Amino acid sequence: MPKLTKRVIDALRPDPTGKDIFAWDAGDGALKGFGVRMKGSGAACYLIQYRNAEGRTRRLKIASVATLTPDEARRLAGDRLREVAGGGDPSAQRRTLRAAISLSQLCDLYLEQARGRIKASTLAADRSRIETHVKPLIGHLTVRTLTTADVERMKSDIIAGKTAKPRKPKGRGGVASGGRGVAGRTLGMLVTILEYARKTLKIIKENPAKDVRRPPDGKQQRFLNIEEIAKLGQAVRTAEAAGESKTGVAAIRLLLLSGLRRTECLSLIKTAVDYRMHCLRLADSKSGAQLRPMGDAALRSIEIQSESSAFPWVFPASHGNGHFIGLPKILKRICKRAGLVGITVHVLRHSFAATAAEMGFSELTIAGLLGHRVPGVTARYAHVPDSALVAAANEVSARIAAALDGNTTSAASRPANAPVMEAIECTPGGPRNVWKVLTL
Repeated sequence: MPKLTKRVIDALRPDPTGKDIFAWDAGDGALKGFGVRMKGSGAACYLIQYRNAEGRTRRLKIASVATLTPDEARRLAGDRLREVAGGGDPSAQRRTLRAAISLSQLCDLYLEQARGRIKASTLAADRSRIETHVKPLIGHLTVRTLTTADVERMKSDIIAGKTAKPRKPKGRGGVASGGRGVAGRTLGMLVTILEYARKTLKIIKENPAKDVRRPPDGKQQRFLNIEEIAKLGQAVRTAEAAGESKTGVAAIRLLLLSGLRRTECLSLIKTAVDYRMHCLRLADSKSGAQLRPMGDAALRSIEIQSESSAFPWVFPASHGNGHFIGLPKILKRICKRAGLVGITVHVLRHSFAATAAEMGFSELTIAGLLGHRVPGVTARYAHVPDSALVAAANEVSARIAAALDGNTTSAASRPANAPVMEAIECTPGGPRNVWKVLTL
């Protein structure tokens, strides 16, 4: 085996049986005991192998081959092997250090190793939950001594709002809230972090958060029926005539016509709109990069709004260079004018789905329209939008557009065997989301 170089490492291939394979430094200028281990998955890391003072063979991971060059790793390996020559045992020292690691320190390690591996938005959300909820409540405890009761207490405290914080007096910072939904998402994240401690760091044998039941998110059952959409449309026209934000009004209209998530809508850039193919080419969404089919009514709404400003955003902010963010307050004012209660921004997306269900479209079609990661639906339109989904989006948006304009009797495409809708539920919080139509 020659000296380890980038070319040698790049030529390594996983063992077809799944066993670890090793390549050791050799030849001129080699460092004895320095090598690379590649797992059956293809993941590879630099490591050293040595015998401690008791004569026991030890291995110590230096770093992933993706983070350091062979020469950089060789220098670090040399430092560790010099510790061994002086009677040290760096592997045992690392185990001792990990045994005393606090949950706060573990969270920091997790965030560091997750950088670049998970979406930036997910990483930012995890960091926020860690800093707002996990560290203040149980971050001081060591990972080894953490119990299921500690995690249960954290969950209860978050539900009770003990870590909730008001909105910052200045800037764009949001509200740090409590409640069951926040507690459930924080608990799910903590399970993942402690699995990292168990599987990768090997500092615990059992995950104390794994058996803690996640409190269910409140199922969204509120949606606007066609008559309520008509009332909202009338209130929108009245509010706009009274001086309400035209950008906010346009965003409300698009959310109803498209089923977009709030962030997808407000952060939409003009270059992401493909009028010819009737879709949005979203570089990022909750389900990753994807195409989202758009109906003609939604596209017309985007086109009219885009012509109103020279900014790259479809919905630019009133001040500065960012996108618009003040939607909840505007929606609240308009709904009060319309006499509608219990309406949030998410209810607009939910109303799009409810309208599609009322028109007889299947759960899989609705999931595709909403951008849910559903096998066999979203995978089919990686480059070109599915024509059936585009047609469905066109019919649903046309139905809602007519209602917004006051026409609640507009004909809707509805199969003869379409179910009668009593309610529609959405359980948010994951890629396995499905919309369930409850029929009479």
